[in-house]
Amino acid sequence: MKSKTSEKLDVRGLQCPLPVLKARKKMLSMQPGTTLIVETTDPASVIDFPHYCNESGHELVAQTAEGEVFVFTLKVKQES
Repeated sequence: MKSKTSEKLDVRGLQCPLPVLKARKKMLSMQPGTTLIVETTDPASVIDFPHYCNESGHELVAQTAEGEVFVFTLKVKQES
């Protein structure tokens, strides 16, 4: 089975809506099935990223908090 790659995006210090907009732009250039790990300090991101994934069809694989940093693992949707 082919292993899927992942990329990281550090958007710490940016405020809504920039973390989601930068993640969206990055995901447009990624292959379906790959994952993007986003690190942000924006408290609104805990609402924004699940909403974005719900609307876009991408999968929210994991959501954790490490101190003041929120970490989201997003899986690029498969092409239909």
